[in-house]
Amino acid sequence: MFRDRLRITEPMNEMAKGLTDADLQRGAEIISKLPPPQPVSDTPDAARVERARALSQQNHCNFCHQSNYAGQENVPRLAGQREDYLLKALRGYKDNSRRGYDAQMSEVVYAMKDEDFADLAYFLARLK
Repeated sequence: MFRDRLRITEPMNEMAKGLTDADLQRGAEIISKLPPPQPVSDTPDAARVERARALSQQNHCNFCHQSNYAGQENVPRLAGQREDYLLKALRGYKDNSRRGYDAQMSEVVYAMKDEDFADLAYFLARLK
């Protein structure tokens, strides 16, 4: 999507420019073998975590992204990702500036508020 400029993030668009499908596949294979990111190691706010758990269950995040939020196949890992990245992604799905492989994310976030996104990003960034 970066190579074909379907998602615009200039550093990524520039790096992907001219890559073949085989190049992208090799890169994906390398990245898939990296260890998962380390979660934020502070003492989490229990109320925010509980709100986010409820939102996640209500919106079935734990179904597509698995119960441990490790993702699978084309469904990305959420557990331990950077909080700012997760928040930006959720906002992007809501305002249609982030294209995904599945339109379902836009549908899921449509009724959610920004404070919901903040709680979800907070929670997911702290999952091990």
